[in-house]
Amino acid sequence: MKRKQLTLFLDEVEAQSIESIRQRFNPQQYKLIKSHITLCREDEIEKLEEVLKKLDSLRAESFELQTDGLRRFSEGKGLLIAIQDEDRKFQKLREMILQKGDTKPREHKAHITLMHPRNSTCNDKIFQEIRSIEIPKILRFSSISLIEQEMGKEWVPLKTFLLNDTSKG
Repeated sequence: MKRKQLTLFLDEVEAQSIESIRQRFNPQQYKLIKSHITLCREDEIEKLEEVLKKLDSLRAESFELQTDGLRRFSEGKGLLIAIQDEDRKFQKLREMILQKGDTKPREHKAHITLMHPRNSTCNDKIFQEIRSIEIPKILRFSSISLIEQEMGKEWVPLKTFLLNDTSKG
């Protein structure tokens, strides 16, 4: 069985410290996918042809999100980087892609998973060590990737949709 998602991959330079944490403390997840924020989960893009048409005609601009510290989850076993979305840039992008008529997509909090409890375990010692590592304050996103995974295997990018570059004229 294959799964598809829409993902915002982190810039490789910005992601260096994040990737080093993932590689050291969650090597299994590190091998499956690069640092990212999931934009739309597989159940949200079941009508893929509709979604792809929207992405092809999307007039969204590249944007930045601010990180908001580390959070433990899943009874403390998992660890993520919380993301601030005060201007609702992330949610507005989801709405552009998923909104149908008056029906808005469900709220989905942007985050970057550092340690997934499925294949790693955070403890107090690891948490304190990771807290001492500098994580970027601002993350820039200029594209959306459609990715696919055959269960248990590495996620593979299928198509990239560029966002409009706001730095030009």
